[in-house]
Amino acid sequence: MVNKPGGATGKKAAADAAAPGRLKQIRMVAGIIRDTNPKALPLIAAAGLGVLVVCVVVGLLIGQVGFLTPLGVLLGFLVAMILFGRFAQSAQYAAIAGQPGAAAAILQSLRGNWTVMPAIAANRNMDVVHRAVGRPGVVLVGEGSPTRLPSLLAAEKKRVSRVAYEVPIYDIQVGEEPGQLSIRKLQKHIMKLPRNLKGPAIVDINFRLKALPQSMQMPKGPMPRGARMPKAPRPKSR
Repeated sequence: MVNKPGGATGKKAAADAAAPGRLKQIRMVAGIIRDTNPKALPLIAAAGLGVLVVCVVVGLLIGQVGFLTPLGVLLGFLVAMILFGRFAQSAQYAAIAGQPGAAAAILQSLRGNWTVMPAIAANRNMDVVHRAVGRPGVVLVGEGSPTRLPSLLAAEKKRVSRVAYEVPIYDIQVGEEPGQLSIRKLQKHIMKLPRNLKGPAIVDINFRLKALPQSMQMPKGPMPRGARMPKAPRPKSR
């Protein structure tokens, strides 16, 4: 009797254990999509079946049904998965839109070599500025009132420029007010920024930014509406 390598057996067991978790996650995402857009799941199913039907019909016409039917199944599944991912992303944006901290969540999901620092600056009205450092340079993203954010972003941009000399600094306001960028467009907007820095330069600017004095950090996760920034403790006199 030949014993299977322990590593292969362990990997197979881990994959079998992870499968139910993936299915549960897919069902959960499907539920979110259904709640956000009730027409989405029927459209996904119709698109996948439509691709399969077209392949079968073409196969019958040219006498290659045996080849095009399996191909139609694969193509239909691929189209359905692509649409599922698109609707899932839209549902995610709809779920976090308007919530404090939504922009930070988008920044932390950026693909590539990014260093994200959420809520590096804030005021008592819960307007916040997040910082992301990547190949474009330094990106400051503000969430809050369009009348208060410009001064908050300008102050943070001035603070960063003290150490980020000759490094491009971009500032973006996120929101649904005129002049602000919708949360749905934030990731695409940032990914379209020019690639100004290479790896060593990114490491260098991150090192320099660490030298800046740390400001008061906001609580992690979405921040409750109507909350106020805590007052800084007053120095005790002796």
